Amino acid sequence: MKSVEFSFPAQVTPDREQLYAAAAAAVGAAPKNLERVEVLRRSLDARGRDMVCRYRADVYLKGEQLPPEPDYLDFRDVRLAEPVIIVGAGPAGLFAALRCLREGLRPIILERGADVHKRKYDIAAISRQGQLNTESNYCFGEGGAGTFSDGKLYTRSNKRGDVKEVLRELIHFGADESIMTDAHPHIGSDRLPRIMENLRHCIEEHGGEYHFSTRVTDLERRGGRWSVLTTGESFEARSVILATGHSAKDIYSLFDRRGWTLEAKGFALGVRAEHPQQLINDIQYHGRYAPYLPPAEYSLVTQVEGRGVFSFCMCPGGILVPSSTEPGTVVLNGMSNSLRNGPRANAGIVVSVEPEDVERYDIAGGNDLSLPMKMLEFQESVERRAFEATGSFKAPAQRMTDFVRSKPGGKCILSSLPASSYLPGVAAIPLDEILPYFVASRLRAAFPLFDRKMHGYYTEESLLLAVESRTSSPVRIPRDPVTLEYVSAPGLYPCGEGAGYSGGIVSSAIDGVRCAEKIALKSKS
Repeated sequence: MKSVEFSFPAQVTPDREQLYAAAAAAVGAAPKNLERVEVLRRSLDARGRDMVCRYRADVYLKGEQLPPEPDYLDFRDVRLAEPVIIVGAGPAGLFAALRCLREGLRPIILERGADVHKRKYDIAAISRQGQLNTESNYCFGEGGAGTFSDGKLYTRSNKRGDVKEVLRELIHFGADESIMTDAHPHIGSDRLPRIMENLRHCIEEHGGEYHFSTRVTDLERRGGRWSVLTTGESFEARSVILATGHSAKDIYSLFDRRGWTLEAKGFALGVRAEHPQQLINDIQYHGRYAPYLPPAEYSLVTQVEGRGVFSFCMCPGGILVPSSTEPGTVVLNGMSNSLRNGPRANAGIVVSVEPEDVERYDIAGGNDLSLPMKMLEFQESVERRAFEATGSFKAPAQRMTDFVRSKPGGKCILSSLPASSYLPGVAAIPLDEILPYFVASRLRAAFPLFDRKMHGYYTEESLLLAVESRTSSPVRIPRDPVTLEYVSAPGLYPCGEGAGYSGGIVSSAIDGVRCAEKIALKSKS
């Protein structure tokens, strides 16, 4: 086997014959002598005069031993097997459930929100009627927050688990095979619901259980078993995977109320920046965008006054959506469909917030809170200010140039606002009235710096909307680094974004797989 690289013009999608010819030339062999060409990565290179797609592949010649086929889909019937309670049907919980099937364990999934079909009506009601279902929304429900946020699949978690396992299972349940090779793979929020349904059918057909509209209210451990109390019935098992996502604040309150250990951790806070997609295309493709090219993305990062300022969850050709989970708050997120063919691009532009920043920040009643709970209160206080400024789910907004030129406590510039994809609407409000001073000041300095990297990014055509606050959880539920069990009680496995151990679909899925593996290992010992 030889690893090789070759390229094709960006406008060419090679067929099998062309692919094998290029690979054969790269290894110095005739195409007829190739047994298999396995493309590992495909990426667009727009830096030169001629834009190309670069391929990296493993090439096997005739007579060479091929690698064994993985057994990712070896699911077992678990109707009579030992149960494992999984709290949360996001990526961490669902891939933990799939791993349970492979290990001969019976997953019982408890999800506070609705199934993905009913959930569509709940999220539509937020934008169209201003009605928030606190249990079923853009964050809660089948598939978790990732179902309606583009479905990005890139991660840096290769050392923590098998990324290919996650991608192959997604393909098995309906994702396009291109996610195995694309440098920045995504699925799209129009396709993810069907994939979630296919995944659910697989789990149920093999003996697993789903319980929707079932919010966990308490956890108790007696005689080596956990009792999980919910809004409906109670469930018992020796092992519980807690994969509730970064917005399940009631779980953190439950831990705090019981005196169980929590840790404060850094997160990021800021705005969503919306630009015309054509502008981003012109910048990134140097004015040479063509219809065969994908809508352009960007990734930006800088340092301002000792804190990182960076882009987050960039959605080419996407829309902005209301992601509140509590009444009286405004929270924004971005979403793209598979084609990413909308007229606008959006991304979170956020500032790193560390526990020491919040400790110094004046929060009403904050002195009576533990630091982890103060972090949550700080996060929610900004979301409440955004709602109070408009009196609805409309987003406070300001042109990027107006925000940068405004002086806190002095001159404020509020021009008329450009059109936005955010359906609840926008209201012209100075963002300094919404954002903490140490966040606003760093954002104000960062936008002109970003323009040096992407000339034209800092523009009056860009709209900033508040608030982007759910980048990750500001709280971690500590666990043993070897067993992955909660440090204060065995048999409880904090998992995924909500526990503070992942960020995004793939890394959360990998963490779910790891927790299920640990439970299987323990059950066999």
